Amino acid sequence: MAILVTGSAGFIGFHLSRRLLALGHEVVGVDNLNPYYDPRLKADRLALLEADPRYRHAHLDLVDRDAIAALFAEIRPEAVVNLAAQAGVRYSLEKPEVYVDSNVVGFLNILEGCRAVQPRHLVFASTSSAYGANGALPFNIHDSANHPITLYAATKLANEGMAHAYAHLFGVPATGFRFFTVYGPWGRPDMALFKFTKAILEGQPIDVYGEGRMQRDFTYVDDIVEGLVAAIPRPPAPDPAWRAEAPDPATSGVAPWRLLNLGGGRRVELMRYIQVLEEKLGRKATLNLLPMQAGDVARTEADVEETHRVLDYTPNTPVEVGVGRFVDWYLEYYGDR
Repeated sequence: MAILVTGSAGFIGFHLSRRLLALGHEVVGVDNLNPYYDPRLKADRLALLEADPRYRHAHLDLVDRDAIAALFAEIRPEAVVNLAAQAGVRYSLEKPEVYVDSNVVGFLNILEGCRAVQPRHLVFASTSSAYGANGALPFNIHDSANHPITLYAATKLANEGMAHAYAHLFGVPATGFRFFTVYGPWGRPDMALFKFTKAILEGQPIDVYGEGRMQRDFTYVDDIVEGLVAAIPRPPAPDPAWRAEAPDPATSGVAPWRLLNLGGGRRVELMRYIQVLEEKLGRKATLNLLPMQAGDVARTEADVEETHRVLDYTPNTPVEVGVGRFVDWYLEYYGDR
């Protein structure tokens, strides 16, 4: 396939693009290489992708409507995976306008491109933050998610609704994935594992919110990628069992659209996560225990039963393995810097 991947120089987009190239696909990547975090890391990811002749990069911003429309018209992708977004829950408290521009306006331009060229499937990233104030665990894709507690989550819920509208009105098959705390090599510097590793190696204390009692469904990036790869050739169809009188939030009776969780399917306490990191680094962390921050939730856990049924998806990377792989990459990448 010719596959368009937005956010290809980002953390998940980079890993997905490499996997698709390894499987023999042609990949056109879109990324504006913005400076939300160290652009050097993005440039190094991109250099690895561009070493493959089947990869082509388009240095574009999703909010550039004309440029995105022209790209779709030129390459006419058979599948589209939208991973480009302004990420980060806490940053949305400081720069809300950036989230609306990138996550809402940018996604609209992707939908318009899909409307014009009709790819076989649009796969797009949502977030476990969409569950918001819902405290029932594990988070089930069929449960209501109408109470976001951050603007970031609200923009991702908007994406889910926008994709459903375009699937209904224009026949664009769409699958949205709610990601759960993704980590691994080449990860984002604003994520906890990256910040913890850097601080421990520099002998600095680490800020531990929720006094370390928070629990997260930490999901290794390769498990996320395998779910995305499995989804691409499996576009949804309208669900014949869907009932308007009791609508299922994860499927549709009027559109080729669905939502799925992509997570590890298990909760890990933050202190255990830190303990594993200490073991892999061979160093103890100095902990600065702090209360929870605005926008945080106490626990997350993905119910992936539906994802397994639809995609035969089985996450299999425990934190003891995944954190070790991250540490190996970090020490190699930053060892001589």
